[in-house]
Amino acid sequence: MCNQMDNERLKTLYLRISVDQYHFLKFILEGYDGLAVLSKKETDIVLLRYPLEMQEDLMQLLSLIGKRIFRPEYLEKESIN
Repeated sequence: MCNQMDNERLKTLYLRISVDQYHFLKFILEGYDGLAVLSKKETDIVLLRYPLEMQEDLMQLLSLIGKRIFRPEYLEKESIN
């Protein structure tokens, strides 16, 4: 897929995802030829590089699977003693 994409034309998107969903997201993205290239930046942060012309399709896909892949934000609650 990288050979098909001109690196100078790729947009970059950083996402914070659930650690256990990395392989799921990678599998989904590989199903769409030329949609995006996924790499791991940190434990829960991934880097998506994609061609501008695929941005709308990518955003639609992410909105559909977002509840599954994005890391929930945990609110810290005060303990009551």
